[in-house]
Amino acid sequence: MRYFWTLFWTVLLMEMITYVVGSMLGAEFKVETGVILGVVTTILLSIIPAILPDTPSGHDGAH
Repeated sequence: MRYFWTLFWTVLLMEMITYVVGSMLGAEFKVETGVILGVVTTILLSIIPAILPDTPSGHDGAH
């Protein structure tokens, strides 16, 4: 269910970004562009946690 909501909100936000940027550039609004960007972004958001390590690095106070 979390993947569904991630996809839903990502597509919605990408549609808004596509509309605003397209309006600023004077381009035609296309729904397909926002959907494609939303699906690709959702896939990337699902892959990133699998790549990141779960264990702490062991470097406490290394600022």
